[in-house]
Amino acid sequence: MSHTLTFSNQTGHQLSARLEMPADNSPHAFAIFAHCFTCSKNLNAVTHISRALTQTGMAVLRFDFTGLGESEGDFSDTNFSTNIQDLEAAAEYLATNYQAPKLLVGHSLGGAAVLIASSRIQSVEAVATIGAPADPEHVQHLLEDDIAKIKEEGEAVVSLAGRKFTIKKQFLDDVNQAHHDHQIEQIRKPLLILHSPADQTVSIDNAAKIYQQARHPKSFVSLDNADHLLSRKEDSLYVGRAIATWVERYIIPRSPTPLSTDLQVVTRTQQTFTTEIMAGQHALTADEPEAVGGLDLGPSPYDLLAASLGACTGMTLRMYANHKKWPLEEVIVHVKHQKIYDDDCQDCEDPVKKIDHLERVIEVKGDLTEQQRDRLREIADKCPVHKTLHASVKVNTTLAMMNDK
Repeated sequence: MSHTLTFSNQTGHQLSARLEMPADNSPHAFAIFAHCFTCSKNLNAVTHISRALTQTGMAVLRFDFTGLGESEGDFSDTNFSTNIQDLEAAAEYLATNYQAPKLLVGHSLGGAAVLIASSRIQSVEAVATIGAPADPEHVQHLLEDDIAKIKEEGEAVVSLAGRKFTIKKQFLDDVNQAHHDHQIEQIRKPLLILHSPADQTVSIDNAAKIYQQARHPKSFVSLDNADHLLSRKEDSLYVGRAIATWVERYIIPRSPTPLSTDLQVVTRTQQTFTTEIMAGQHALTADEPEAVGGLDLGPSPYDLLAASLGACTGMTLRMYANHKKWPLEEVIVHVKHQKIYDDDCQDCEDPVKKIDHLERVIEVKGDLTEQQRDRLREIADKCPVHKTLHASVKVNTTLAMMNDK
């Protein structure tokens, strides 16, 4: 669940933010995400990482720094110190309106900012950096073609990530003075450093330097072939899951109210389509694709239906082959669900006339005769779920109101 909001920085400018909440809208802790230099809160990587944290019950505040994205202010008048002040303002806003933040996550120069801000925001209990420079002045290499002009004329319009920004000499002076060495040594909070050896913007040497300077507890996770902006979805999702798993050691989530039932399966759906499922002692998650408004955090209900048929088919063939002592080594069942028009219907333009169609393709591996293969195909139709799908099924529904606690 996402909330759009604004809060004031120390100069009175309104900063644009999004607060990502867990599905039950009741987070056990809050985090702040500081994005990369000249990026915005809407970068896909930021969204994916935030989503991974909300799945564990944390809320994540991500915002545009002064003068960037939808936030007020003139970017040309800001510097690295402004970013740190914006982080402090974000923490104060959370503390006043929700709960003081316990986790800081920073990407690139945002990572450098959270390393310094973590010692100023007393509520913070853990810090994670992604592709962060060991010193803020590292950002100057992005401006190397324009540094001479900035120093000579006091400012210059530079192109960064395809956009134009005015960078003033005060920015260079500020990052040159913001040395990390002593400040990193003084961090007394758990630190997770994530960095890609293939990072062409901030080299892996920066991660090594941060790690050497930091005190324990500290951890490092290699992001292998990821690029600096984590432009591949699988990379940013991996980063989010890694942070979420790591931080549970230091920020203990409260135990959610367990799902229980006197029946066979119980599900729980709250403000999004994301649905918890308990089948006996087994936990699953169902969701809808992003294209229809879901978060795509699990298979859809029809995916689960198709999976049920596939699983039952494989188990039935396995059981039959074991009984016959046939050399069946492996069964792979492909299933596709769709709604199609009944070939015999008279009014096929009517959506009501569509019927459910399940296509099943079975692969078998083993030294089987043609006769054995034919028999296995026949046995597949005797799978219990297959029979259920062909039977007349009745669903009895009772509506019960939950008690507010």
